[in-house]
Amino acid sequence: MLAKPVFLALFWVLLYLGLVCAPLALLLVGDVPRGGGMGWDFAMALGFAGLAVMGLQFALTARLRRATAPFGIDILYYFHRLAALVGLALVGAHAAIAQFVYPDATGPAHPLQAAGHMSAGRVALIVFAVVIAASLWRKPLGIRYERWRMSHAVLATLALALAIVHVEGVGYYTGEPWKRTLWIVYTLSWIGLIGYVRVVKPWRMSGRPWRVVEVRPERGSATTLVLEPEGHAGLRFAPGQFAWLTLRASPFRFQEHPFSFSGSAERSGRLEFTIKALGDFTSEVATVRPGDRAWVDGPYGVFSPDRFARARGFVFIAAGAGIAPVMSMLRTFRDRGERRPLTLIHASRDPDSVIFREEIDALGRELDLRIHTVIEHAPRDWTGERGRIDAAMLARLLPLVGPDCGCEYFVCGPKPVSELVQDALHARGVPLGRVHFELFDMV
Repeated sequence: MLAKPVFLALFWVLLYLGLVCAPLALLLVGDVPRGGGMGWDFAMALGFAGLAVMGLQFALTARLRRATAPFGIDILYYFHRLAALVGLALVGAHAAIAQFVYPDATGPAHPLQAAGHMSAGRVALIVFAVVIAASLWRKPLGIRYERWRMSHAVLATLALALAIVHVEGVGYYTGEPWKRTLWIVYTLSWIGLIGYVRVVKPWRMSGRPWRVVEVRPERGSATTLVLEPEGHAGLRFAPGQFAWLTLRASPFRFQEHPFSFSGSAERSGRLEFTIKALGDFTSEVATVRPGDRAWVDGPYGVFSPDRFARARGFVFIAAGAGIAPVMSMLRTFRDRGERRPLTLIHASRDPDSVIFREEIDALGRELDLRIHTVIEHAPRDWTGERGRIDAAMLARLLPLVGPDCGCEYFVCGPKPVSELVQDALHARGVPLGRVHFELFDMV
């Protein structure tokens, strides 16, 4: 029998596919306009399916807890990117076939000569393309996260609105009352999702403020922020999870950022986030002061050892700031009196950049924890591992791996490190289901 999470995942996947395909009923059921031909109907099917995909993008980023639970919200955000490309391809193919194969039906392309609803559809396609291009190349283009996020939301909403105007204006397949009702329901659902994300969620957060009570500098240009709840009980989280954090700004503004909890889950009334200065917002975290107000939307994520109560042990492989969620796991294990064997491989650029270096050494004395610190640029007197994590190093440091080990493996770090570790573990026979990784650069 399939486990409950698998059933839930299958349910959400089928629901998503059903919602994408449902608009095709506008073409296949009821009275269909005559004279279009197979090519024309195919182009219309591409358009309806593409618009449904684009509309459902708002659902993928709405952080609906039940929908994200089987997958992890980081996985859904990556799927969001892939779905955007698929949706753009579908809508683009729809527009190309209609314009170049049936120019008499679509009319002139010049905006001053074309019908208003036709221009709305063409502008919607352009705006969708701009939104996706800016998202894929935000960092190379030097667009600040806050500016990108606000423009992303505004332009995506504008593009969807223009696309709906286009569909309503054409009215070719939506003439029957039930078809119009279906399209109205879809439109209202999209509007509802936008309202939920931009109004309802921030309004709820505004009633649960947090206060920064400590700002603690760490090694490796990192800073730990300690938050306590104001007028509420706080929140509970599982070690390894994360939340969206807003600092010194209203929750209605587009200034929230995702960070892993680094504190113990057994002390959830007091939240800790350890943030490495990597640019944009993270470089300004050190300027936060005790007393500043904060807002927290979470917890999210499935990157947690709490999901594997029967594991015989755990192996943690972290690079750089990827140690933050792992530190939450280790601190939680300490507070719970964990006795299972643990192994930590922690990679850093140099000894002074090893975040939590002293505390990790102390945890090695409190837990059954083997610690391997890997230094890329090691000084002559360094007695630990040197260089970068690779398959040979993992084979030496982790001699007992494979399907019979009974361990769960947690990997967190930049994408190249994470992929290398995953490949090395799989090559040595570790089952796919026992290797868990955090998507380090989610937005």
